[in-house]
Amino acid sequence: MRLPLITLAFAVGATTVPAAQIESIDQLDATDAQVFLLGEVHDNPAHHQNQAEAVAAIAPTALVFEMLTAEQADIANGLDRTDVNDMAEALDWAHGGWPDFTYYHPIFTAAPNAPIYGAAVPREDLSDAVREGAAAVFGSDAEQFALGPLPTDTLEERKAFQMEAHCNALPEDMLGGMVEAQRLRDAWFSKVALQALDETGGPVVVITGNGHARKDRGMPVALASAAPDVTVVSLGQFESPFEDPPEAVPHDVWLVTEPAEREDPCAVFQKG
Repeated sequence: MRLPLITLAFAVGATTVPAAQIESIDQLDATDAQVFLLGEVHDNPAHHQNQAEAVAAIAPTALVFEMLTAEQADIANGLDRTDVNDMAEALDWAHGGWPDFTYYHPIFTAAPNAPIYGAAVPREDLSDAVREGAAAVFGSDAEQFALGPLPTDTLEERKAFQMEAHCNALPEDMLGGMVEAQRLRDAWFSKVALQALDETGGPVVVITGNGHARKDRGMPVALASAAPDVTVVSLGQFESPFEDPPEAVPHDVWLVTEPAEREDPCAVFQKG
């Protein structure tokens, strides 16, 4: 039986609204928001299927992909989206470092006429952010997109998050730079999302990792700073077992799927 829709279109600044857990993606309300941030664990096929179903329901006027550069997006906009192999080859997807294109392809076909925007930050800019800070790379709009200096306790919290995300294997002196690279991505993705909203009228869907969709430190913070009147919904997708209390989930709405089959992601840090 199809469960009733849950209204989830909260203004980004309303962080006191508790996160709502849903059992399946058809409970996501596809109305009343201008920007939908559809989070994922990158290598979980179920998360991408959920994103595709959400995109079909939302019928966005634009699709923004963390995984694509602006140049790749231009190519994608000229392709027949129904041909998975031709798309993968034309986008040189295999060399991008992302999971298999077959995971993502249903998202492209779920909104066949929506313009595609690439939000990937150029590698040179990411390297510069590690050395010089996100604000220096982002330029004159840095403050507008919440790239001012972080309070000490916030910075330390984000460093700890980066250390854990990298299997506690990073040198301490790298952590600050990793935080800045992540902040640059959040601001960059947000700027592209607002460009897409301005050019197409919305709603806009952003396909991104859960970390960038977090309301406490990701794109929602940058979007609320740069465009406080724009309404945003953040979807987080997690894997079982997931035991965080609902009040600690940093998304408007979230769901839990079975985990993807994968090798130990920390094994790469243990080699040699």
